[in-house]
Amino acid sequence: MTIPVGPYVTAQDTWTTQWHRAEIPAAAGYGNARSVAAIQSVLTSGGRTPSTRLLSEATCRAVFEEQSHGIDLVLGIPLRFGIGYALNADDAPVTTANDRTSYWGGRGGSLIVNDHDARMTITYVMNRMTHLGLADPRGHKLLRAAYEALAY
Repeated sequence: MTIPVGPYVTAQDTWTTQWHRAEIPAAAGYGNARSVAAIQSVLTSGGRTPSTRLLSEATCRAVFEEQSHGIDLVLGIPLRFGIGYALNADDAPVTTANDRTSYWGGRGGSLIVNDHDARMTITYVMNRMTHLGLADPRGHKLLRAAYEALAY
């Protein structure tokens, strides 16, 4: 089955005023790696920031309630989904040694990985978009380096 996703969007399209003004769920977020890491680290911190609780522990655990596992009909790749995130799986484009890992990325190459067992959040936000999405090697290199650093 093929799912129509509309016309192909180029990197140049995202530079326009029209794109910036549009409300495009899951495709129009703006931030740098530090701001994305700050938001995402709430999940790996059990729902807490240094000053307050934003998510309950039950909500953080709910991320791992599997919703689907198979070929994604839009991306055409194997994905295992929980609540709001893709989950670690042997056939997934992003894998870690820890089972309780959730992740997602952007079409341009950005990547966020929340390793709940290591209590670590890794974010990569690119300054040059590609069409590779979750297969972009730049975020994966950062991910490998972070885990190598943990081993020391």
